[in-house]
Amino acid sequence: MGNRFICMALFGLLVFLGGGTGFAESGKGASVTAYPNMTRSNIFLAAGDYRRALEACQRALDETPSAAGYIRLTYVYQAIDAYLEHLSQEEQWIAVEHLYLNLASRNTEDLVDPPGVLARMAKEMIQGSVRQQSDVSAAMATRLDKAESNRLWVEQTQWRVANPKSWWQGFPPTWVR
Repeated sequence: MGNRFICMALFGLLVFLGGGTGFAESGKGASVTAYPNMTRSNIFLAAGDYRRALEACQRALDETPSAAGYIRLTYVYQAIDAYLEHLSQEEQWIAVEHLYLNLASRNTEDLVDPPGVLARMAKEMIQGSVRQQSDVSAAMATRLDKAESNRLWVEQTQWRVANPKSWWQGFPPTWVR
């Protein structure tokens, strides 16, 4: 249900934004550091609460749509993908199940009727979804402000290279001020 909601929300946003040129084409998009939800997202990433990190990024986009917002959302999707890959390489299948439950569980009803899935199936389902959503949100960012998107990709690529085994635990420090 959670992946379906995320897909539907992003599709709706894509339809909404698809009606014309982006408002930030002038290169004057909002700065990454101007978002209060950024700190919340970063804390959620550090805690491994990827559902709330995604939700915080989505709230930030609702409040102030920008290329930087889409890049942050893309980053969280890619962080989930990288974390799953790390867990599978380390054969930490219980942690994969925990990630699946984190992404799938939303309400107290899930305590009495929990979503159940095998860890390896969960990995494949989550990775497929986050990779697709990552591509969608990256395209939206580029459409809104290509220069800002390119700048942020450089920053996050440097962060990933400097922190190859943990970059998914938070945003690059330059994004959080």
